[in-house]
Amino acid sequence: MRLFAINAGNFKLDGGAMFGVVPKSIWHKLNPADSNNLCTWATRCLLIEHEKHLVLIDTGLGDKQDESFFKHYYRDAPQTWDTLLKPFGFHSSDITDVVLTHLHFDHVGAALKKEGDSILPTFKNARYWSNSRHWDWAVTPNPREKASFLKENLLPLQLSGQLSFIENNTSPFSWMDFVFVDGHTEQQMLPLISTANGKLLYAADLLPSAGHIPMPYIMSYDIRPLLSMQEKESIFNRALAENWTVFLEHDVYNECVNLKMTEKGVRLNEAFLLKDLIG
Repeated sequence: MRLFAINAGNFKLDGGAMFGVVPKSIWHKLNPADSNNLCTWATRCLLIEHEKHLVLIDTGLGDKQDESFFKHYYRDAPQTWDTLLKPFGFHSSDITDVVLTHLHFDHVGAALKKEGDSILPTFKNARYWSNSRHWDWAVTPNPREKASFLKENLLPLQLSGQLSFIENNTSPFSWMDFVFVDGHTEQQMLPLISTANGKLLYAADLLPSAGHIPMPYIMSYDIRPLLSMQEKESIFNRALAENWTVFLEHDVYNECVNLKMTEKGVRLNEAFLLKDLIG
């Protein structure tokens, strides 16, 4: 098994929204904000080569929307997935599977691309994986999440015939399980990968950054913040008991972390690069 961390580009979100009830006097030390109160966040995806599979977890924002949409997020200049994959010796046509933790635009945007007047899968040979409960939640969005579930990121994927669903207690991969959580959005699915060096959890928006490890540090974007705290506690307990490594999607500074229990609760033990984990 080979694993590669690939940042599909940075963008900005409001720091207060990202840290919820935590005061700015505390969170700005973790991720400093600019004059508009915006903090920089990564869209770090995970590429896994194993046996006959080349699996990509999440895809970043993409570039289908116009500038009136992207001007709110101050994103990096977009790169195609062919450009992002080239340093690792791969092409977008090599991807066999795309696992979408959930369908918010910063996780699924680059799953599809514009070609003329058409919107087509970026990875033409891939099977795209979501789950039916989250899909139904996304295609009939509530007002709170409507701006994050974009039709152009969803319907063309369904029409492509490349979309499949993973349900609880199932997986298309013998070496990857899924942890389903409902605090951030309905049935977000977190890949749990069995590697030669132990289990690696792709934390997506359960834990956006190392700065979100303390239990009350919950995003205002979460639809059920109290449930998010319960889910964090449960998953952190498993991570501590089984010595999991946690892969961070949105942390600009840290790729991977592990945890420790302290008198104040669960805290960061150490942060490191994915390559240092796998050797």
